[in-house]
Amino acid sequence: MEVLKDRLTRSMMEYFGQDERLIQHALRVTRYAEDSLRYEESADGDGVIAAAILHDIGIPEAERKHGSSAAEYQELEGPPIARELMRQEGLPERMIEEVCQIIAHHHTPGVVDTVNFEVVYRADVKVNLEDKALLA
Repeated sequence: MEVLKDRLTRSMMEYFGQDERLIQHALRVTRYAEDSLRYEESADGDGVIAAAILHDIGIPEAERKHGSSAAEYQELEGPPIARELMRQEGLPERMIEEVCQIIAHHHTPGVVDTVNFEVVYRADVKVNLEDKALLA
């Protein structure tokens, strides 16, 4: 899992470039997801880590194409980018498809009904709530 995490983190950081806010958000979500994996025996650690690292990968393209990082645009633009990054890393197609499903609905709970989705969703919500509290 660590090798996969390192490779995908590097890909995510390269893709986000100088956007430290997006990089730090993804890293924090990944840390919370990793913590949750200790309690979720039925979760697939590699799938959760991949989805956590890449969950917001569509934001730059959403902003470029739609002038907005709104949830629906992130969910639309993220999967193709994530798919390409994961294929470059040689990940199994089954994992790629599951991770892309999580990314495609990571702001839309109830569509994907898996433990992996729940772990990533909860981690993202936690980070977003912490960030809102800091801004309040």
